[in-house]
Amino acid sequence: KQTPSPSLGKDRADTVIIGGGCVGVSLAYHLAKAGLKDVVLLEKSELTAGSTWHAAGLTTYFHPGINLKKIHSYSIKLYEKLEEETGQAVGFHQPGSIRIASTPTRVDEFKYQMTRAGWHPTEQYLITPEKVQELFPLLNMDMVLAGLYNPGDGHIDPYSLTMALAAGARKYGAQLNYPIQVTNLNSRSDGTWEVETPLGIIRAKRIVNTAGFWARDIGKMVGLQHPLIPVHHQYVVTSTIPEVKALKTELPVIRDLEGSYYLRQERDGLLFGPYESEEKMKLQDSWVTNGVPPGFGKELFESDLDRIMEHIEAAMEMVPVLKKADIVNTIAGPITYSPDILPMVGPHQGIRNYWVAIGFGYGIIHAGGIGKYLSDWILEGEPPFDLIELDPNRYGKWTTTEYTAAKARESYGFNNIVGYPKEERFAGRPTERTSGLYDLLKSKCSMGFHAGWEQPHWFYKPGDETGYKPSFRRTNWFDPVGREYKQVMEKVGVIDLSPFGKFKVKGTDSVKLLDHLFANVVPKVGSTNISHMLTPRGKVYAELTVSQLYPREFMLVTGSGSELHDLRWIEDKVMRGGYKVEIENMTDEMGVLGVAGPYARQVLQKLTNEDLSDDSFKFLQSRHLKLSDITVTAIRISYTGELGWELYHRKEDSVALYGAIMEAGQKEGIDNFGTYALNALRLEKGFRAWGAEMNCDTNPLEAGLEYFVKINKPADFTGKQALKQIKENGLKRRLVYLILETDNVDPEGNESVWHNGKVIGNTTSGSFSYSVQQSLAFAYVPTELSKVGQKLEVELLGKNYPATVTQEPLVLTEPTRMRLQRKGESPQI
Repeated sequence: KQTPSPSLGKDRADTVIIGGGCVGVSLAYHLAKAGLKDVVLLEKSELTAGSTWHAAGLTTYFHPGINLKKIHSYSIKLYEKLEEETGQAVGFHQPGSIRIASTPTRVDEFKYQMTRAGWHPTEQYLITPEKVQELFPLLNMDMVLAGLYNPGDGHIDPYSLTMALAAGARKYGAQLNYPIQVTNLNSRSDGTWEVETPLGIIRAKRIVNTAGFWARDIGKMVGLQHPLIPVHHQYVVTSTIPEVKALKTELPVIRDLEGSYYLRQERDGLLFGPYESEEKMKLQDSWVTNGVPPGFGKELFESDLDRIMEHIEAAMEMVPVLKKADIVNTIAGPITYSPDILPMVGPHQGIRNYWVAIGFGYGIIHAGGIGKYLSDWILEGEPPFDLIELDPNRYGKWTTTEYTAAKARESYGFNNIVGYPKEERFAGRPTERTSGLYDLLKSKCSMGFHAGWEQPHWFYKPGDETGYKPSFRRTNWFDPVGREYKQVMEKVGVIDLSPFGKFKVKGTDSVKLLDHLFANVVPKVGSTNISHMLTPRGKVYAELTVSQLYPREFMLVTGSGSELHDLRWIEDKVMRGGYKVEIENMTDEMGVLGVAGPYARQVLQKLTNEDLSDDSFKFLQSRHLKLSDITVTAIRISYTGELGWELYHRKEDSVALYGAIMEAGQKEGIDNFGTYALNALRLEKGFRAWGAEMNCDTNPLEAGLEYFVKINKPADFTGKQALKQIKENGLKRRLVYLILETDNVDPEGNESVWHNGKVIGNTTSGSFSYSVQQSLAFAYVPTELSKVGQKLEVELLGKNYPATVTQEPLVLTEPTRMRLQRKGESPQI
């Protein structure tokens, strides 16, 4: 039983953790174990109150994403050793788990997941119906086509787990104080916090919000609206079932994906929990508008079996012994959901030393790994590995309460939906964050969702099969994208790039700041370059386009998904270094159009008196000009690698600018293109993408970014010393360029790369190359297998396809072709 300790104990702390569920307690355990002194956790009632105590406690190695597999794996390995380390039993069962495929599309999904798991250490197998039946003899085998099996999966008692972590945390010197409610939070000018409680104030270097479904209330204290909402989740426990009792070994956990429920053994009976559809599922919206009722802690909701009846019937169909079983208990409790079901973990942009670990729909499996991940980040100043999908800064002002509710409904209902590549989900769209061209283009194309924005993926022409038709193979966009590719290569195309993150940096120390932040040199006035922010360990934290528009005034541009992720890093450096600069986030005010292709200059020249000739407006130059009387900042750069400009302008001018360009390009046959064609174009040119070829897991040298890294520049930029060390030690792996011989399927990244019957690496992105009519991919492989001509294989949908390491790029960029032409050589395209 818990013994309350309702005293503050101390009035100063290094880190104050707010909330004593399994996630908060795990963080306290990891920080203290790593040697951090003065870790204080405050819990307003008792440990595990909220969502932890009533959780079903499932643990699995499986995750459809890539990075979270590491979190799951760490949690399971930790839970295996916890009892031995803390002397506390945790009730950990590991009978394995099986995901059931009962449709051919599901079998494809499992094959797709196998290639994504193959380059990770976790065990995962695609198994036959016979093997499924051997492992779970009580199944109705009529519906089983295949299983995805993870040995080592199972379930743990959440209360015991939290108590063991708490015992460990105390053993290493952390203080866990409860019942003590945090009543207010005040940030001080030096970046520290005052944490107010009824028993007095604690001064802390940093605070971490791990308050579960109270996280919104804590967020409001610091002026943030965290996009979280409690959902009702129910699971059902049966009485003893003779057939279960008779088994020699515990049944594996089953996930019947079409039936949308999980099912596991609970003593001699069964426990199962469904995820009902978005129409039927229930949100606790009142807590969002009015806050969580005071005193709610270890309460449950009224159960409602009608709401989950169709899932109960599906479970009886799949596990017939359930038909005779009695339900002895129905647990209906609150779980916190973020819009996309993924938690928010890390430091928050715009508020110093405020960290979060909130929004856990699966807190038990995530608790161990996230405690370790966050503890490492706090202690080392950079994330231990790439986990961008959990960045709290992926949300912004556009994530309204209505959006959060619509998305949480959808995410809950889609819990067991087929996970296709290039997946789009349509609830809550569009947000208030649309580009100036949205209304003009929305009926002409298939839009994709990027950080709240709608951006055209590909455009429709008469005769096309329109709409969103996801598939593991080539689908309705394949030919239209080829058409747009040809448009840009042969004529001229226009693309809406407004979702880019755009910052203005100016002030006396701006040059000094950027020299310290970026591994590249600072561009001169009127010039632009590609620059990378590295972490202290020499990993690629971000890639931006940097332009010096006026003396000491810069524009920085990043991808839509990394806007606040990058801004937070820059602001943090400014604060720590005391740089005299002003930073303005221009993302929402500024529109961007890309114009690219051989006729790009000819078309734009009709709209301006400014000389756009190659001698006058060179590659990677930027300048202010008027196009058809609209003020734009034009940069001669294009991610297509063709002749092109990016045109930055006021969002309210987007429609007029787009109209003028389209009008001017009639004779040249101008047309739209989308991001799918852009991806094919950039891959052929050998351009890397942040988040794929480079991220917090890769250094710029193995990623082939040497050209942009000026290791000998005088400034001691972040990561410089680490890079020198990396260079000296030599690279263990390299990014290579692969051409594949496939059939109706293309690589898209994160697939396993094979050599001599073993997985030796992974792809990072891929596409069909419309110029050589073969598939193309980037991949990381060991240095000894990275030479041009090396034969490898890439696993796609359960089959290994031949791949060859190829000289990059496949297609020379326009500036290179021009340079060769001037030298009198004939460039091959």
